[in-house]
Amino acid sequence: MKQKESNQEHIAIAKILDLPISTKHSVEVCNFVKNKSTEKAKRLLNEVIKEQRAVPFKKYYKNVGHRVGKIGSGRYPKKATREVIKLIEQAEANAQDKGLDAKNLVIKEIKANKGQSNWHPGRIRRIKMKRTHLEITVEELESKESKPKKGETKK
Repeated sequence: MKQKESNQEHIAIAKILDLPISTKHSVEVCNFVKNKSTEKAKRLLNEVIKEQRAVPFKKYYKNVGHRVGKIGSGRYPKKATREVIKLIEQAEANAQDKGLDAKNLVIKEIKANKGQSNWHPGRIRRIKMKRTHLEITVEELESKESKPKKGETKK
């Protein structure tokens, strides 16, 4: 239990609820950026928005065409990507408020869950809207400068 408490000092969390984006696209984008640094994740997601890099669809790949490169099926989910970028920036801001170094943050957990589905107002034949909850946990890694190398000893 002490290890979990000490680990909480190096973690920042951000949540966004009831976004009007596709849950399936959000799941694939979240899997794309998991375990990457926040800077690298934002760079990759900006490439997705510019259609320079496709997000590999590994779970929801039915009727999805193949893309150029070493991935199979993939798409460019721009709307979900923009929201994930906002979420990463919020997590970085929360980390700075906590006193963490924003340059050493790694995305440890990011998930997309299905949210509440509301009816479109004013429709004759009612249609439910897509809603998604996003949650991210970022962790600060130890800086490389503070770690001693194998041959060195602290004096």
